Amino acid sequence: MRFDGQNVVVTGGAQGIGGATAALLAERGAAVAILDRDEVYGVKTVRDIEETGGKADFSRVNVADFDSVERAVARIGEIWGGVNSLVVSAGIQRYGTALTTSTDQWNEVMGVNLQGAWNAARAVIPFLQKAAGGTIVNVSSVQALATQPNVLAYTVSKHALIGLTRSMAIDFAAQNIRVNAVCPGSVDTPMLRWAASLDKDPDSVLEACNQMHPLGRIAKPSEIAEVIAFLAHESSSFVTGAVWTVDGGLMAQLGGAPKAA
Repeated sequence: MRFDGQNVVVTGGAQGIGGATAALLAERGAAVAILDRDEVYGVKTVRDIEETGGKADFSRVNVADFDSVERAVARIGEIWGGVNSLVVSAGIQRYGTALTTSTDQWNEVMGVNLQGAWNAARAVIPFLQKAAGGTIVNVSSVQALATQPNVLAYTVSKHALIGLTRSMAIDFAAQNIRVNAVCPGSVDTPMLRWAASLDKDPDSVLEACNQMHPLGRIAKPSEIAEVIAFLAHESSSFVTGAVWTVDGGLMAQLGGAPKAA
């Protein structure tokens, strides 16, 4: 799957799934614009891409701030002549229940995970319309389909991201703009390792994550990036409004089943 001549915006593209996606698309010929709040890793990812012959750009952006996103996308549209695809990978995790989640935490998670996706879409869609079509891929989570204890705001934001995906897919289908979502299971990213570090035994948390997936391990970011690339590519030309689980079989099994004799 080649992306020669395509300009792709990747939010959260400095590290993790977004970083792997940016690197993969650049390797396959895309010019990749990384929007992220982490300038150190954003610049490093751009440098890594350029050192392997790819084309990339970085903008320091708070995706919860529409004006910031719009300026960054407009600049890319001006210097590169347009935008063909958007990958929304910016996301944060916070912990709490309906009683222990603070208003600030709720607003922070919704601002990045949900409003950030909406902000990126409404900044990019006018360019997709001008190009007579394009793609948006939202990185959601298996916690858009089920949940775990103590993750209220994150789960709500990821459920809502599926609604955003489907609504935009229907609203813009006639303009050849396809919108899909990817729902990864546990992935070896800085966010997962940060979450594990909150426990007194981080290694045990990571091992538990490995074991809860039927394939016996968590995913590499590059494995999620491959699915994102497919949904961003014309190879998936009849796919829109879809939710793709990339979870090592996690959502296919029933919990609490007794062990076989």
